[in-house]
Amino acid sequence: MKLKKYFWVPLLFVFVLAIIIIPFLPSKQVSAAKKVIVYKSPTCGCCVNYISMLEKRGYDVEIIATEDMLSVKKQYGISPEMESCHTSIFDDYVVEGHIPFKVVDKLLEEKPDIKGIALPDMPAGSPGMPGLKSGPFTIYALSDNGYSVYLEY
Repeated sequence: MKLKKYFWVPLLFVFVLAIIIIPFLPSKQVSAAKKVIVYKSPTCGCCVNYISMLEKRGYDVEIIATEDMLSVKKQYGISPEMESCHTSIFDDYVVEGHIPFKVVDKLLEEKPDIKGIALPDMPAGSPGMPGLKSGPFTIYALSDNGYSVYLEY
């Protein structure tokens, strides 16, 4: 008779523990924070490499292939001297080009009052690009007033 009485104690413990733990488990809201939209030319191979690297870092990548990248640049206020081959949208920030992921992480953690960041052109050794990095990358902050140096990386 005592055995049946104590049989319910572990089940009750597991039930109470589940009620306490479930609210702290990751939800879909967490994965939504890792979403990125990448605008790219349908024929760009280095963009494919960059997207693959984003996916390996856990991002849910929406790819928008377009022949009209100029319209994308205009839509997000990217001046010609700041342009690269692809434009990404992380949260409310525009990220232009092959920017190192630690710089993107810094942007998303600090949330500065800017439109986004840019690494113009397609420098060798940047994420998704072949070759060796030959010196620090100058990453620019984009704002309504133009651009300024965000950091050297």
